[in-house]
Amino acid sequence: MTGEPIRVLVVEDDPVAADAHVMYVGRVPGFVAVGKAHTGAEARRILDRTAVDLLLLDLHLPDVHGLQFARSLRAAGHQADVIAVTSARDLAVVREGVSLGVVQYVLKPFTFATLRDRLTRYAEFRAAAGEASGQDEVDRALAALRAPSPAALPKGLSAPTLERVTVALRESEEGLTAAALAESVGISRITARRYLEHLVEAGRAGRSPLYGQVGRPELVYRWGRR
Repeated sequence: MTGEPIRVLVVEDDPVAADAHVMYVGRVPGFVAVGKAHTGAEARRILDRTAVDLLLLDLHLPDVHGLQFARSLRAAGHQADVIAVTSARDLAVVREGVSLGVVQYVLKPFTFATLRDRLTRYAEFRAAAGEASGQDEVDRALAALRAPSPAALPKGLSAPTLERVTVALRESEEGLTAAALAESVGISRITARRYLEHLVEAGRAGRSPLYGQVGRPELVYRWGRR
């Protein structure tokens, strides 16, 4: 992807989730997180002073519903597109969002792979729509937004726990052993190791032996390729 990166504002009331979403956006080529907000009022202040192309918008904010917030932005002349983040499975909400610039929905909980897919498709949509000269081009642009079902996690792993594991590992500068992660997240050591190994296999984490102790060295896992 060439040209200026797509500027994303993360609007999410949960601070841990907001940090994770900012991290996710930063890992997708061609995108940059320009800020994060925990309320609609905070998001509005950022939008009034910062250029934003896309909102990653939680629909259940403490001070305003996300669709009401999107409606107020349109009335004020803000043209940023919206990817809505919600746990609701209400098709009426989906239909209402279409008229407000909601180009994608992401259902909580979601993994990095799911968001990466939505962002990539959005980038393809922007590129195709910008070049459209006829019906075929418009159809192709809209088709780029139609995302398939997210890839299933390995049996026994869940998206909410994977998100918690990811955040814990990302925030640990020294890395974590399976035992330390288990205590931090509140899962068993065996389960912690399964999630850590999944991240290693997915290329999102690395592992190395921890020497200097009696017996078999324990593995330390760190975020990023090692």
